[in-house]
Amino acid sequence: MAGTAAVVTVPAPAAPPPDPAPAPQRRKAEPGPRPLYLGTYTSVEGGGKGVTVARYDPVSGAVTDAESLAEIPDPSYVTVHPDGHTLYAVDEREDGAVTAVRLADGQVLGSLSTGGSGPCHLSVHPSGRWLLSANYGSGSVAVHPVDTSGALGERTALVTHSSPAPGPGQQGPHAHQFITSPDGGHVLSVDLGTDTVYTYRLDTEHGTLTEVSQAHTRPGAGPRHLTFHPNGRYAYLANEVDDTVAVCAYDPETGRLTVGEPQSSGASGDATNYPAQFVVTPGGDFAFLANRGHDSIARYAVEEDGARLRLLDTVPVDGDFPRQLALAPDGRLLFTANQRSGTVSVFHVDTGTGALGQAGEPFASPVAVCAVPL
Repeated sequence: MAGTAAVVTVPAPAAPPPDPAPAPQRRKAEPGPRPLYLGTYTSVEGGGKGVTVARYDPVSGAVTDAESLAEIPDPSYVTVHPDGHTLYAVDEREDGAVTAVRLADGQVLGSLSTGGSGPCHLSVHPSGRWLLSANYGSGSVAVHPVDTSGALGERTALVTHSSPAPGPGQQGPHAHQFITSPDGGHVLSVDLGTDTVYTYRLDTEHGTLTEVSQAHTRPGAGPRHLTFHPNGRYAYLANEVDDTVAVCAYDPETGRLTVGEPQSSGASGDATNYPAQFVVTPGGDFAFLANRGHDSIARYAVEEDGARLRLLDTVPVDGDFPRQLALAPDGRLLFTANQRSGTVSVFHVDTGTGALGQAGEPFASPVAVCAVPL
């Protein structure tokens, strides 16, 4: 039940090395309507037609004026280059691919194979030179170079998670996320199938990967997404299969992640719940978790400089199956992409208390599975 979960503190890792690589700067919200990029599934009944772009008011939170940006097959996850000029989308199909789209005019700059099946996540390295993608179906991660125009080059790395063996109830590895650590020195992949978070060192000249460590959850946890605290020394892990979360300590010098004890997702009742994703406020004071099944956002207070999560309560999303969360650049609005209801809910965030207040009725968007505000 909300507010009764055990609180777990993870021992602090070693101090970061001197002069770590700077974290990417969060864009500041500008006055007037801002773009909200939406990803969907195109191959399901009632699905969308690709990537769309809507507009949101950064003060009221109202979302309006959705229009097609690019007709990409099954763009279930999208992200934007740090310079704001290019959007990247996965093509979550058996023959997986990643696609680059120029935002100025919606021109597709090309699609390239990820070397695996069912890519479900991608991110851009803070340097802007490399695109990282995770293949859920084949349990592998890939790297593509990004040129100065934003277009992608041929794949430079493909690594399949062959060890350890799949966890209980899993038939193989299922890479669900591939991100860069805040220090910029390592890239990490979360694998639901092997109950493991893999840390790699990315060669930023050649785009190759070298594994440096593995962090294991308890068997059957099914880790899905990892989100770092702004200080770069802690991260929060959403475990999809066993309906838990965990605080993780991170050592920037070695790239080693240490997974803490499982905690409550805040879900209660008879519905089966699948935690999806954390986001952390820019100041690092609060964390929010999307709960699919319970159809809520769990609110946590972040304490002890990131080492501790304290469950505050849960807030209904006014939608069905919130698959993804995103904060506006200034942290004052929170968006949930609700897959089964085909809606995007928007909440005002009280930056002092972490309280959430819904900003009007949810915005209709077919099979909304990803919403990215700029």
